[in-house]
Amino acid sequence: NVFKRIAAILFYIQKIFVYLLQFKQKQAFAIKLFKRQTGKFPHFMKTIFFFICISLCTTYIYAQTNYYAVTKTFNENGYIYQCDVAASKTVTLYNKSNKLLFTTQSYKNTGETFSQTDEGIVLLQYDAWTRAERLSIVNAAFSASEKQRVKGHELIITMCINSDTGKVDEVEFSFMNFGTYATIPISVYRKIETDLKEKVWYIPTEEGKKLNYIYYWWAQEPQ
Repeated sequence: NVFKRIAAILFYIQKIFVYLLQFKQKQAFAIKLFKRQTGKFPHFMKTIFFFICISLCTTYIYAQTNYYAVTKTFNENGYIYQCDVAASKTVTLYNKSNKLLFTTQSYKNTGETFSQTDEGIVLLQYDAWTRAERLSIVNAAFSASEKQRVKGHELIITMCINSDTGKVDEVEFSFMNFGTYATIPISVYRKIETDLKEKVWYIPTEEGKKLNYIYYWWAQEPQ
């Protein structure tokens, strides 16, 4: 009975840690997204996030290789990937050729910065197949053992969509550098990037066509 109780306690501790790990990842991404759209982030919100996340000092120890522990450049066969590790331990992984993801979303004619409203400005026409296709692409990129390794954790994928053609121009990945996605080799992320660019496209709305690009992101656990 004692061993069962200990096992149960450890199980719930693990569940709590997984939840907090995902929260930390998403709040770090939210800060980055807010700064990308507005160019700044309120100091009081940084303070709030700091105290919320101060308990997240525990880290996993993995038997697998951590490919993204520090900021570095991956010179691969035919492509170059950049891994940027922030002070928050958030990894931003992207193709070195990316340009749009470092520019503010703005209107083509005026240069005015685009800001999404609480009601939501629709920039892409809805269709069911694009969602199914992008989820399928991410699922297919991970092997069975890799899916098991990242089980219970979500990967954040960001796309820059061409506002004229609806094609995916750029792809970026975000995760914690002490999390399970840090053990996934660069080839998996490259596969997702190339398949999204080749197999997924959208139909921009009239409002979406006014922008220099359309920013789109989602979080997914590979199944």
